[in-house]
Amino acid sequence: MEFEVNGTRHAVDVDDDPTAVEVVRDRLGLTGTKLVCAGGVCGACTIQLDGEPRVSCLTPAVGLAGRRVTTVEGLAGHPIGRAFAGEDALQCGYCTPGFVVGAAAFFERWRAAHGRTRPGREQIADALAGHLCRCGAYEGIFDAVAAACAGDYDNAPTDGQAPAAPRTEAPEKTDGSARYTTDLRPEGLLEGVIIRSPHAHAHVRSLEAGDVPLVPLLPPDGVVRYVGQPVAAVAAPDRASARAAAARVRVDYEVLPAALDARQARTGEGPPVYEDKAARKRAPGSGETPQLVPARWRGNLRGPSAMSRRPATAVRRITEARRSTPERVVEGLYTTAAQTHTPLEPHACLARWSDGTLHLEVSTQSVKRTAELAAERFGVPVERVVARAVHVGGGFGCKMGLTSDVVAAVELARLHGAPVRVVLDRDEELTDGGYRPGTRIRLAMVADEAGDLSALAMDADNDGGVSIGGTVAALARFMYGKAPRRLRDFDTVTHRPPGAPFRGPGGPTMCWALEQAVDEMAHRLGQDPIALRRRWDGNPKRHALYDRAASLPVWSGPRGGTGRFRRGVGVAAANWMYFLDPVTEVELTVEDGIVVARCAVQDMGTGSRTVLRRAVAAGLGVPEARVRAEVGRSDTVHGPTSGGSRTTPSLAPAAADAADRLRDALGGGDIAARLDTAHGVRVTGRRPRDRRGFVTPFTMGGIVIGRGFTGSVQVAEVEVDTRLGRVRPLSVWSGIAAGRIHEDRLARSQCQGAVVQGVGYALFEERRTDPVTGRVLTENMEDYRIPGIGDTPEITIHFHQEGFDHVPGGGVGLGEIATLPTAACLANAVHDATGWRPYDMPIRPDRLLEGLAP
Repeated sequence: MEFEVNGTRHAVDVDDDPTAVEVVRDRLGLTGTKLVCAGGVCGACTIQLDGEPRVSCLTPAVGLAGRRVTTVEGLAGHPIGRAFAGEDALQCGYCTPGFVVGAAAFFERWRAAHGRTRPGREQIADALAGHLCRCGAYEGIFDAVAAACAGDYDNAPTDGQAPAAPRTEAPEKTDGSARYTTDLRPEGLLEGVIIRSPHAHAHVRSLEAGDVPLVPLLPPDGVVRYVGQPVAAVAAPDRASARAAAARVRVDYEVLPAALDARQARTGEGPPVYEDKAARKRAPGSGETPQLVPARWRGNLRGPSAMSRRPATAVRRITEARRSTPERVVEGLYTTAAQTHTPLEPHACLARWSDGTLHLEVSTQSVKRTAELAAERFGVPVERVVARAVHVGGGFGCKMGLTSDVVAAVELARLHGAPVRVVLDRDEELTDGGYRPGTRIRLAMVADEAGDLSALAMDADNDGGVSIGGTVAALARFMYGKAPRRLRDFDTVTHRPPGAPFRGPGGPTMCWALEQAVDEMAHRLGQDPIALRRRWDGNPKRHALYDRAASLPVWSGPRGGTGRFRRGVGVAAANWMYFLDPVTEVELTVEDGIVVARCAVQDMGTGSRTVLRRAVAAGLGVPEARVRAEVGRSDTVHGPTSGGSRTTPSLAPAAADAADRLRDALGGGDIAARLDTAHGVRVTGRRPRDRRGFVTPFTMGGIVIGRGFTGSVQVAEVEVDTRLGRVRPLSVWSGIAAGRIHEDRLARSQCQGAVVQGVGYALFEERRTDPVTGRVLTENMEDYRIPGIGDTPEITIHFHQEGFDHVPGGGVGLGEIATLPTAACLANAVHDATGWRPYDMPIRPDRLLEGLAP
């Protein structure tokens, strides 16, 4: 079969009936075309056939015969690509090539029909409805497509250089040249496949491999505890052969009774998930620090772990108020569904052994920690492990540590003496890739005669399958003053896959209950919801945000109504701890007149390269072109994990310190002029200590807690269709107090994406499992829905840049605080529009209609 790709003729054998994406990616090496969903849902594999966009995962390769195919590589220099880079219409970049290909086709149609005019959001959303971005970069995509169509990016730079972009690696991500772990195919590569348990609970008596070399992946006791748990792994020259080999492996299971009912687990009953202390110690964690707070076990119930303050007083006040002043008592049972991380680049690792050194190419949020854990697990010195993560296609908390893809790839590479790559399929990612646990929260809140918070009680049952360490109620300790409160977290353990830390672990969940309760109290007391929060909240940084929110026209504008479509406006607030990695270092080396900045940090779309490069350039007073940032390698100076909002507040001060040291080493003056004669000069900068030190005296898992809380106040406007039960977010104003913003455009992109993920949490995302078998039912991206561009409200970000003067650089992380209040804010807007309170999340149409029924 012959066809044309990007202007070049190709002849390809298609006797094995491959899909177009297999031919384009694997046989022609055009890896800008990404395979994500394999179901035509996400748009990442979009190509153009004779100028029209097509999803190549559903297009048979034979359909390319005689056609003109264009991939993202063939669109290099197109105005759309330049616009995506210039408007920062991307984050991790894994979905970006598909968007560029689809948007370029729309661009051509639009310009032919309308000339150099600017399309509206609805036209752009309609054109790109088949594309998904888990980072939520939709606001930038709207801006980029509109600007390109209007002609703002028609003219390429005349000097031959790439146009200035807010993000250092934007040109690579927009033209498809960025290489992710899933794109790497070294000579002699074998593809690994993980064999997974079909049973929720079983003892593996034996593995009969026959002629198939395999590596076991079982825990020490040989017990599998959820459907989809890794049992073994095999490898072959291609995935089809590896799957065939996996099918020949015979696993002898002794099937055991399974605990699948969370309600029964809350009573401590049911078949035990963990039979003894040794098994419990191996339980994975769904939070950042699962074993930090000890808790007792009673059957399948772990807890309570408590972060209370004068709990007996809180209970007494609530009990008395129920009897004497029930109108000042707000109580409720709030539930949240599990939210799956769903990074578009799945978990992936390519491993090879060479002269006793283990080399890892891995999609990870913790390149340094992964290398350290691999050294420990596989019995090699840490200096003989090199982990690389040049580009990472999203993570959101699930790609930290030594995940099963890494273990399988390393063991298979050692077994076969060849490079082995393990990439999870989408159903594996949605089953065993991690999720934010579902919860059941009982809350009681009392206001005194003066209208101040008198007491709070919150019990949170965290439903994270076999994982433990939920911290939802504990986070309510840090909001709204010092009133007595009883805060208890429980883990209801079942034979279902484990949860994992997800962007502000426990935070959005806690806000769902607390911020709706505060809103309800404001209505009970006849007070403005913003004014009540401001009075209860002693944080001066958030006071500035409350004042700004109260002045918004949407807050004082019309709302409600009695017709089919009703508008409502809601508010919610949140805070988050300030985390950092205090031993972060940055190494600067002058190489041929260029300053090369190195750090063992990774960039999963948060902008680490850009922060590092610009901090060094600013510190030295040289053009950015004289600085190159190299990240994503474990074999350089220590860098932070990309989690806990610690990356920028750790990296930027270390980079500034390194710049100061290099300036001193070069003798000061005009540094740009001195670089040409300074080849080989090397310095290492370190993250300075905060003024007044830190809250925690020691590092826990690469983290210390700094002084001060970040803050967020959000105001959302929604339209509720009372006939169909649909909620349409119209606008979200998001105020963030996190001190100085190091990179404004990147920070705005991250905060906009955080709002989009909050919209998904509130309205769509619901991980479901079969109650009889424990199998995950939402194992594809059609059944598990994440927000698309058409679901995106107009998002306005406001930064309050005061309050962190004690921090070197003056700013802290904001990736988590930006998403915490969104779901509760939307719920309060729905209540404002309809008078119905959504206690259960997501706010599905059936729930809304049932709540509005007379």
